[in-house]
Amino acid sequence: MTATANVLVGLVAALHVYILALEMFLWERAPGRGLSGFDAEMARATAPLAANQGLYNGFLAAGLIWGLIAADPTGYRVQVFFLCCVVVAGLYGGLTANRRILVAQALPGALALTAVVVAG
Repeated sequence: MTATANVLVGLVAALHVYILALEMFLWERAPGRGLSGFDAEMARATAPLAANQGLYNGFLAAGLIWGLIAADPTGYRVQVFFLCCVVVAGLYGGLTANRRILVAQALPGALALTAVVVAG
């Protein structure tokens, strides 16, 4: 179960690196605009806000990677903490911004968190 948990944590970290790239670097291009649904003018106007969100997603990814490489008990605790942050951010985003965030962020985070706790 530990291997499964590690794979899921790694996938959630990779997801957040991808979101970082979309929000910080690709927001005004086709991939970012496809995510947001914004036209070019709105994408340009909201790019600083998206970059800020992207930075936070990068911090989540960094924390999850730290949790994967740190020795236990630190690694376990860091994974649980950052996965809880992912789930809370996903729930908040899903309830306030776009319901897709529940499936795209909160669900993978919750699955990984469950696997980490069961394996721990």
